[in-house]
Amino acid sequence: MIKTNKKWAIAIMLLLLIAVTGCSNKKINEADVNTEDINESSEDINEVSNQDGKRIVVDGAGREVEIPEDVESIICWNVGALRYTSYMQAQDLVVGVEDYEKEQAFTRPYNYVNFELFKDLPIVGSNGEHYLEEAIAVGPDIIIMSALDKGDADAIEEATGIPVVLVPGSDKMMDENAYETFRIMGEVYKKEDRATELMNYLDSIKEDLESRTGDIAEEDKPTVYVGGVSFKGAHGLDGTEAFYGPLHWINAKNLANETDQNGPFNADLEQILEWDPDVLFIDYNGLELINESYEKDRDYYENLKAVQEGEVYSQISFRSFAANLDMALINTYYAGKILYPESFQDIDPVQKADEIFNELLGTDFYHVLKENGYEFRKVTIGE
Repeated sequence: MIKTNKKWAIAIMLLLLIAVTGCSNKKINEADVNTEDINESSEDINEVSNQDGKRIVVDGAGREVEIPEDVESIICWNVGALRYTSYMQAQDLVVGVEDYEKEQAFTRPYNYVNFELFKDLPIVGSNGEHYLEEAIAVGPDIIIMSALDKGDADAIEEATGIPVVLVPGSDKMMDENAYETFRIMGEVYKKEDRATELMNYLDSIKEDLESRTGDIAEEDKPTVYVGGVSFKGAHGLDGTEAFYGPLHWINAKNLANETDQNGPFNADLEQILEWDPDVLFIDYNGLELINESYEKDRDYYENLKAVQEGEVYSQISFRSFAANLDMALINTYYAGKILYPESFQDIDPVQKADEIFNELLGTDFYHVLKENGYEFRKVTIGE
């Protein structure tokens, strides 16, 4: 299929204009070129390129993809694609889902609040595995595919005959991949205003957090460690993360950053004792394992200063088939409230959580987390 490149077409028209005026021995200058004519010609090119109801978008891999002028049905493959589509308020376009979306899960708020839309849709994949025949049978206008899992977009497009738009996806919080995913989806879904709204909201959060924590002297910051972090399954106290998003964006003194790691990893338990953090955060996903470990070696935990002084707090698990942006953000404000109470004295973490959920998902959601045992609170290890 031949795809029209509008910029090249306009350039060719300009060259033709120059050639024509050159044949008349006229000197070319700005006054000789009628910009209104060029603009009208450009509009004509756009009209020609769209007369078959198609348009070109450039996806996250730099691929030019021909898609319908108006996208009315989609399927989302790989972790993050459906999540960010839901943030974009485009979930009503979805006509097939991956199998894990068929169970309502409070650990993935986008799934929980949109479950009535998803629960009866055909299954078209499974955690990075793509069911090509099922996709063909469903017949979406396009496939949105996150780059977080494997998948050859060109091969899938050729095999199915369905345009595949690749988006970066994000397993973090407010990185460039999150912004680029919103931007591409905004263009594809013709929801540029929503994409801009979301990106501006992330910018406002970055600015707010920096204004609260950016000027705090290093010597005035408590040391902090987060344990029980999930990655490729549940982990105990050793499961942690360097540059952990909720701590990174409040400029916290995360002890895991002092290693040569980048991302989640298993810390040495003796190293944690040596660090002896002022504040300890526990990810709910690892709390059961930590409690089991406590019963076997109480002395280890009771030698930690944070345990002795009651400075142990929850972090609501924000990874479930990659990161939930909303859950990561609410953790950030709660961590800020604990570590820097003066800087966050005007913040009620529960109210802030529901503001974030409303911005991303259009509804309150903290009460659902609390009803299922995930809440902001002090943690007593062993209980």
